[in-house]
Amino acid sequence: MPQVEIVIGGRSFEVACQPGEEPFLQSAAAMLDAEASAISGQIGRMPEARMLLMAGLLLADKTSGLEDRLKEAQARLIELEAQLAAGPREIEVPVEVPVEVRVEIPTIPAELRQLFADVAEEAEALAHAVNQLLPERAAGSAA
Repeated sequence: MPQVEIVIGGRSFEVACQPGEEPFLQSAAAMLDAEASAISGQIGRMPEARMLLMAGLLLADKTSGLEDRLKEAQARLIELEAQLAAGPREIEVPVEVPVEVRVEIPTIPAELRQLFADVAEEAEALAHAVNQLLPERAAGSAA
């Protein structure tokens, strides 16, 4: 049977354990040492038995609180599993059907296009006529 040396509250102890359980014993001893060191830091030196008793009681109190929280979590889990089991197998997700969207691309009617083309031709003809008149006027005013 392996012997493990542990330190609790600054005091060393030799403890026997089953083969392979050494890491668990070291972990438990570290938790007990943390509590014992906190007690020693607050109260000072005290008899070994009293220090171990106080540290053990503090750990038991923490463990009790954790057990209560675990029970609450397990009860909540059972409740949620029951809700899940009682609920519908398929979940309906409301989906909004999109409103039909019509995209209208403006098109210019053929008659209007022809009218614009005619106006453009007339504007070009007027511009050409004005250009023809300007050189003559410029020459007439110089004379």
